[in-house]
Amino acid sequence: MTNESWLKWAISRYYRSIGYGVSMRPARAGNAMIDGVAIGPEGERIGIEVKSPADDVVRGIGQCYEAICAGYPRVILVTTLRVAKRMKKRAYQRRNIRLIGVDAKARIHRYDPDGWRILSQ
Repeated sequence: MTNESWLKWAISRYYRSIGYGVSMRPARAGNAMIDGVAIGPEGERIGIEVKSPADDVVRGIGQCYEAICAGYPRVILVTTLRVAKRMKKRAYQRRNIRLIGVDAKARIHRYDPDGWRILSQ
C-alpha cells in the first residue's frame, strides 16, 4: 500500500524538477491545514494536499477549497493514480483545484477536462 510520505516525495520531486521551491511542512490555509506549498519562479503559490488511499479524500477536497478561499491561486490534490481514476471529476472542472495521480513508478499524471495526461516520466 502506498503511504503518504511516498506521495509527498513524488510530488516534491516533480515540482523541484520544473523549478519550483517546495516545502512539505503543514501550512495554514484559512481554517484548515494543507500538507505543503510549492512556490514558482515568479512567486506563484500552489497549495498541496496529499491523501493516501486510506485517507478521507472528501476531506482533502474540503481542505483544497479552504485553501482557495484563503488566497491560494491554485491547489492540487495528490493521491494514487488508482484512487484518482475512481473519483468523480466534477469538482476539478470548475475551480482552481487540480487532481494529480501518482502511479507505482512515481510518474505524475494530471486530470484535465479531456482526460488524464502524464507530466513526468
